[in-house]
Amino acid sequence: MSVFSHSARFLPLVGLLLCAGESLSAEKNTGTLLVKDGLGVPHQSVTIEAKLVGKGLFARSGMGGEPLELVIDGRVVGTAMTGGDGKARLAYVPKKQGIVPITVRVGNSPRVAPAAGEANLAVWERRSPIIVVEQAALIEQPSVPAPLPGIGLSGDIGPKPLPDAAEELAKLTQFYYRVIYAVPAAGGMDGFEAGEDARAWLKQHRFPDGYVLALPPGEQAMGEKIDELHAAGWTTVKIGIGRTKAFAEAFLQRRLEAVIVPEPKKGDAPRKAKVAKDWKEVRKKLS
Repeated sequence: MSVFSHSARFLPLVGLLLCAGESLSAEKNTGTLLVKDGLGVPHQSVTIEAKLVGKGLFARSGMGGEPLELVIDGRVVGTAMTGGDGKARLAYVPKKQGIVPITVRVGNSPRVAPAAGEANLAVWERRSPIIVVEQAALIEQPSVPAPLPGIGLSGDIGPKPLPDAAEELAKLTQFYYRVIYAVPAAGGMDGFEAGEDARAWLKQHRFPDGYVLALPPGEQAMGEKIDELHAAGWTTVKIGIGRTKAFAEAFLQRRLEAVIVPEPKKGDAPRKAKVAKDWKEVRKKLS
């Protein structure tokens, strides 16, 4: 038997190994894209924050060095690369007012499979009156533990909304107020995860579109965010509708208006806060 014919026996095996190696090398990692809501004014640049993380055992690991694309109305309007923590900031100049649905997706990457995340961009004039609504004031059982990060809310999972909350808030925002939803980043979640779950819950229960603002832990978080919004020119943030004493005091300490709903136990409301027994009374309490 010739050397050639002896070697030929191994050619099919070598070919299979090469094909298997190419298949493994071509296999891409899967990731999850989380996007924060954006807030801006017409004809001025606004920044959209996104985070690309791995799935499964690597769900908290940022995927750095990956191209992201900001998509609005089917067009790519901004691009950025993720840093070592998986985060990226994408710039965009909105042209008109309103709540604009946005998508951030993974661009042409040799390492990561296609993935996308959605959020809202609130484009408002600075003179528009804004109310801040604490998420706890919208739900029947604020003590219900938040879902685990990455699981999200689907179907009827999660707390139930308070009666009339969605309908009454829709009336407030139909012609006059803009709404910011203040959401705590609790249970080990960060602002990206908290915003994702809050948007899903608000949409599920048909609350009016608004800007979801994730708050870091701490009783001072709401007050600090009010100061940041005022410093950024959002001086029409003057009213807070909440459930907790700390939330109401953040507004009252800045000589702003606070409404607590539903009516708390006697002595649980700050002295200068207005109290509504239910959401049907909230509009009567607003000056």
